[in-house]
Amino acid sequence: MAPHIEGSGIYLRGPAMADFNEWAALRATSRGFLTPWEPTWPGDDLTRTAFRRRLRRYMRDVREEQAFPFLVFRADHVLVGGCTLSNIRRGVTQSCSLGYWAGEPHAGKGHIGAAVRALVPFVFDELRLHRLEAACLPSNEASKRLLLKCGFTKEGYARAYLKIDGAWRDHELFAMLSTDPRA
Repeated sequence: MAPHIEGSGIYLRGPAMADFNEWAALRATSRGFLTPWEPTWPGDDLTRTAFRRRLRRYMRDVREEQAFPFLVFRADHVLVGGCTLSNIRRGVTQSCSLGYWAGEPHAGKGHIGAAVRALVPFVFDELRLHRLEAACLPSNEASKRLLLKCGFTKEGYARAYLKIDGAWRDHELFAMLSTDPRA
């Protein structure tokens, strides 16, 4: 599974079946808050069976080094959100994509920013990638601020880039290179 990574006031680790109740409760409580920013949730998304399927997919992705999913916890072991490094590409690209979410009660408190900053050395020093990419909806000011504060550079605009909340949506594109100064 994904490694344990320490950050400032938080830690990240791969999800486990024992996380289901806390994860499902936080996602359910935050559903209205998260829906505008995420792909449409499957009807059974918050069930134990769907979580088990998710974990099997995660284990395969980590084993094949295609993705690293993490849950983000405060230092007092409270789940606050998640981060995923996905679409890991080797060869001449040496890059991956970053996705993240915060449960509504924990949004805007710096936990996800701390998690993203903690992931940067893992991406560049452990995975030895050259480029870390992220995208967000143009209306998501909080996400844009987070990325810029973490050292990402805005690189462009992609029309109809990802299917979010049931529709193809434009996104602003951000990236960080292994050679960039670290926040």
